[in-house]
Amino acid sequence: MVALDASNIKLNNRKRIIKLLSVEREVTKLDISRKLDISVPTVSTIILELIKEGIVEEAGMASSTGGRKPVIIKFLPNSRYSIGVNLDSGSVKAVLTNLDGDIICRLDKELMDISETCVLKTMKELIETLMSKCDKDKQCMGVGFSLPGTIDEKNMRLDFAANFKLNNLAFKDLQADFNVPMYLENEANAGALAEWQLGLAKDKNNVIYISISQGVGGGFIIDKKMYKGSERRAGEIGHMTINKNGRACNCGKKGCWETYASQRALISDYNQLTKKNVRHLEDVVRAYRNNEVPAQQVLKNYIEDLAEGIKNLMFIFNPDYIIIGGEISRYSDIFSSALIEKVFDNNVFYKKEDVNILFSSLDGDANILGAAIIPIVEGFGFTDI
Repeated sequence: MVALDASNIKLNNRKRIIKLLSVEREVTKLDISRKLDISVPTVSTIILELIKEGIVEEAGMASSTGGRKPVIIKFLPNSRYSIGVNLDSGSVKAVLTNLDGDIICRLDKELMDISETCVLKTMKELIETLMSKCDKDKQCMGVGFSLPGTIDEKNMRLDFAANFKLNNLAFKDLQADFNVPMYLENEANAGALAEWQLGLAKDKNNVIYISISQGVGGGFIIDKKMYKGSERRAGEIGHMTINKNGRACNCGKKGCWETYASQRALISDYNQLTKKNVRHLEDVVRAYRNNEVPAQQVLKNYIEDLAEGIKNLMFIFNPDYIIIGGEISRYSDIFSSALIEKVFDNNVFYKKEDVNILFSSLDGDANILGAAIIPIVEGFGFTDI
């Protein structure tokens, strides 16, 4: 057991109080004391500091069973803001959120080319624009980046993104341009955080988040903690082999799951079968809804391949929830029931009620919202309590 000095105890109490207020929204100091087992004088001192910082305010009196009425303390989600940035296929997206993860402003800019110079320049422009839209008296808690591929968080670098042909993309110079903390995260880990904090898997014990875009990535919450592996590279589930003599992958292997289960693969299969050149998932979905036979066949095959990988993940991790995110989540009405049926068909190890397979309710924004949440979680120290 690690002994805590007085300053560490106070800091930990502060984190716990902010966390409680962010959940309860309005609560009295006496209730805080009882719920967290912190003395009333200590609670009062910390609340006074938070009022001065503008994070909470007094909001009237609560009812009393006798004696002086207690003062209600109210959490102010708009007292701080955070920025999330997501590198997507052909574009950079950025959002400004409050402490609740509500999106205040959203920007999207196409990339002229996928190069280090262009990507970083575009990100800088979007961050500057979002910061200019904020109230000057409200503090920016930082910028979080949702990035495809393997991340070196310590050295602020995107090491390798196979589908973007990017290597060693350094963010230190970008960080020097802004006087706020910056955090890099793999896109699927960011999405998992958003689902666990804001989405369908809020506060669940064991969650797998599957990010489907140009590739396929995974984020894991195990026993309510993010699992990243010994070198923080866990989650490259798109590169598990489901057909050893299968399709060539950008990573150099053959038969990787993402060559069958990514959004890019779905669109490519449709184009190959129809001799068309559609670029967007919505085009394939529209064809399916119009009862076009090629679209129906492609989606049937796609769901089978998606289910194959999901079953592998279930067998390994035994999760409570599997959440599927990305643009595909907007079309859950045509994917969900068929996918669930396929996952549990002839599955002697799991029944449907054992694992909840759901499509994200965050409207395709899980990854970028997760990026925006990171500065809030890190800034308030919620990861340490």
